[in-house]
Amino acid sequence: MQTPEVQGGDSVPLDWVQVKRRYGDGAEIPTVAGGKTVHIVGVDDQQILVRARLWEAGLRREHLERAVELMEEGLISRDSRFFVDDYKVLVADERATTVAHVFMDLGFLSPG
Repeated sequence: MQTPEVQGGDSVPLDWVQVKRRYGDGAEIPTVAGGKTVHIVGVDDQQILVRARLWEAGLRREHLERAVELMEEGLISRDSRFFVDDYKVLVADERATTVAHVFMDLGFLSPG
């Protein structure tokens, strides 16, 4: 598992400044399974903006930060196979698979 690039101190918080640097101009990131990519359009102070062929969505900062906190507490799995269900139940039932792709790219999840 790679080390999260947005870490600081002994814990692994989601550093929004680093997220904005990484994705602010847009990015193409691989999916968890590989073979496809997710198009990140940009980042503002409240969300990561993502676009696919058939939809657009904002991954809300408050949800992403809460998910990282819960991973640190051991309540959400860092294993990509289990993360999506944990995220849906404990954080939000909004684009959980897309969040997994972003968290894998940031180094918060292992491939499983």
